[in-house]
Amino acid sequence: MKLFGFLSSSDIHQDVEQFRSTPGALLLDVRGTDEYAEGHIPGAVNIPLQVLPTKKGLPEDLDTPIFAYCRSGGRSRRAAAFLEKIGYRNVKNIGGIMNWNGEIEK
Repeated sequence: MKLFGFLSSSDIHQDVEQFRSTPGALLLDVRGTDEYAEGHIPGAVNIPLQVLPTKKGLPEDLDTPIFAYCRSGGRSRRAAAFLEKIGYRNVKNIGGIMNWNGEIEK
């Protein structure tokens, strides 16, 4: 059973708050490394979309809550679908950083 709905509409600010209040959760930035270096949501881990198939950096526990974002929501949607396909059960696409007006870390 999935913790998060795949197609539900999302508010990135509420979702980041949910990430922050969820023990052991992963905030996953699937943009390229250059985009991540230009600025990301504090606490985010960068694993670019094209790197996901290697599983490098992904949690071993398939029940880990994962909150994925990118620039506009397209890559994070693909990332969420991929992660669910390989067995992760608690994945949520929280959209794009372009909708984020909170703190940015460089």
